[in-house]
Amino acid sequence: MNNLGEAIPRHDGPIKVTGAALYAGDRNLPTQLYAVFVSATIPAGRVVSIDATAALARVGVVRVLKASDMPRVHRKLDEISVPPLATRFIPMQSDEIAYEGQPVAMVLAESLQAAEAGAAVVRVRYERRPFIVPDNAPAADVAPEKGHYSKANALEFHKGDAAGAIAAAAFRVGGEYTQPSRHGNPMEPCAILAVWEGQKLTVYDAVQHLPAVQNTLAAAFGIDNAHVRVIAPHTGGGFGTKAFVWPHEILVSMAARVVGRPVKMALTRQQQYGMVGYQPQMTQDVQLGSDSQGKLLGISHQVVNVTGMTDDYVEFGTVPARSFYACENISATHRIRRGHVVLPTFMRSPWDGPGSWALGSAMDELARSLNIDPLDLRLTNYTESDPESGKPWSSKKLREAYDEGARRFRWRERPKGGTLDGHWRIGCGVADCGQGQARFHSTAKVRLRADGTAQLESSFCDIGTGPATAFPQIAAEVLGLDPSQVTALSGDTNLPYAGPTYGSATTISTGAAVQRAAQDVRSKLARLAGWPADQVSLKGGRIAYAGTSRTIQDVLGEAGVAELASDGAFDLPGNAPVDMGSPGFPTRSFGVVFVEVGVDPELGLLRLRRATGVYSVGRIINSMTSRSQMIGGIVWGWGMAAMEGSHYEPTLGRWLAKDLAGVPIPVNADIPPDIDVAFVDEFDANSGPLGAKGIGELGATGVAAAIANAVFDAIGVRVRDLPITPDKLVKT
Repeated sequence: MNNLGEAIPRHDGPIKVTGAALYAGDRNLPTQLYAVFVSATIPAGRVVSIDATAALARVGVVRVLKASDMPRVHRKLDEISVPPLATRFIPMQSDEIAYEGQPVAMVLAESLQAAEAGAAVVRVRYERRPFIVPDNAPAADVAPEKGHYSKANALEFHKGDAAGAIAAAAFRVGGEYTQPSRHGNPMEPCAILAVWEGQKLTVYDAVQHLPAVQNTLAAAFGIDNAHVRVIAPHTGGGFGTKAFVWPHEILVSMAARVVGRPVKMALTRQQQYGMVGYQPQMTQDVQLGSDSQGKLLGISHQVVNVTGMTDDYVEFGTVPARSFYACENISATHRIRRGHVVLPTFMRSPWDGPGSWALGSAMDELARSLNIDPLDLRLTNYTESDPESGKPWSSKKLREAYDEGARRFRWRERPKGGTLDGHWRIGCGVADCGQGQARFHSTAKVRLRADGTAQLESSFCDIGTGPATAFPQIAAEVLGLDPSQVTALSGDTNLPYAGPTYGSATTISTGAAVQRAAQDVRSKLARLAGWPADQVSLKGGRIAYAGTSRTIQDVLGEAGVAELASDGAFDLPGNAPVDMGSPGFPTRSFGVVFVEVGVDPELGLLRLRRATGVYSVGRIINSMTSRSQMIGGIVWGWGMAAMEGSHYEPTLGRWLAKDLAGVPIPVNADIPPDIDVAFVDEFDANSGPLGAKGIGELGATGVAAAIANAVFDAIGVRVRDLPITPDKLVKT
């Protein structure tokens, strides 16, 4: 059979669209209380007093918890790194306030309405202190003791003499590129239901990695990991906001322990802005130098991003400068601006998303100064090896993607920049896409039943990306079944350990564990039939050898075996929990995106007319879900380029807008029907046994640069400050 690559609809689609799928906020338990936070209205200072008299007088309000009512987190929490603990600062453990929106009290009530009404009348007195506006803070070096986000990559990279090479280059371009903070706003806000039974804690949570929540909560309460169970079969999107363990998960679990009843909380859309992370405001300085033919002689990329006062989060936007193009002289640095704001975090397409916007724009500027085609400039600087390590890429078919993308988009035949279509001026742009490839240790179990069906089990979390469909395809391919005959049991820490659903790593990691478990089951089936395991074939529910075949049901039935089960694991070199590719072959996913835009220079309007993305991502497991991911990425990139931004109000020290009314995001009317997505034929034997690479975040990279480049092509205006709003385009 050939199930891999087939366009199979999501197995869980019907239950999701009919409302039958249970998310964390849908769960209810007998005697549960509803929790609502009272949030700080100042960005810096301390709580002087809390008057809960009016709240406690409300019908249905049971308790108002303050910092003095909450247990202290166990010292074992210090052993949990940041991440997976999202931040070292846990509110309601003291009276200190580090950012506006921070929880200072929690109202518990018999109904959500009573909890909300109670929270509205809690009166808090503060001692205000001066606060730092993060965007205006001086750039500073990262402090190693303030979290481990900075250890995910090198803070500095220097190869050759970039400054000297750029200064001596025949052609030089450079500039400062800025973008505001952006909030992910997944469809499902963060939610949790916590219940204690003696010393055992069970949480129904909206997460992207169940074992991380299990380990962190166990440490916070000083109990064994086995005494914490996390259940999350469905998560309604994450974009990084649910990747790590945020304080509300610890605080709600604490409240359940204090009152001895289950406690349920769902953050409001507004609270998402003050209690979980986001992509930080960034300033990027990019300088390029080349010879007269366009060969890059030097690349300098300096990044400064906003972070909170409690931990240092680093957005490694220089990754594209260190990996996209052949160059002997590269300089990359990262610094931060600390301010009174909740800590940023990884958001969909971290590092490469922001970095590709700046570098991709600068490359277009260089191409225009050289008067050569922007695609030809990229071909001139094409590299088959990683410029940082010097090692060959695990696989790379970006050149083929260039050719196919140019053909499909008709790049060489594109209209001349500024061509009129009514009152619209037409422009086209191109940019590279790239995303680093994380791999995580993962395990799975596969069961082959006597009725010829199979079940795979793993604690992976489906955040809407389709692993519950792709993984049955993988098992079915090995066992010779139709994917509809394989079910997936997931989203529970009582199941085999699975790596996280982020980092574009789920299919590569957990999918490989499923494949290996299924291969072992296949071998057991062959031995049960009395045939050599390496010489049998399985197809259509039958196992065959030397011209003879039998049904799976017959083999198991005659042996009196109810099921065959095996465990599989995807292990990394040195038993590492995570890496960024095999030791000898760094791994990245690659692609190219072409866009055509229309600009109305009188009104400053910008419209996306069409887009083509072609990607080099190894073996495709499910062409339908893969295509969907890439289209979603392009839509995400359009939002980054033309619409989205979260702005910090410097007088009050808070986000100016905290909802989807004040922060525009793309809707169907903003996106043209002509989004063309394709994949080059590729098998990456070095990335893992499946031959696949990550795609979940790749599609969002490069898009902002391509759009900015297309805008310049249309009206000759170079926008270096996202989003590209009408005020930056209107004719003066």
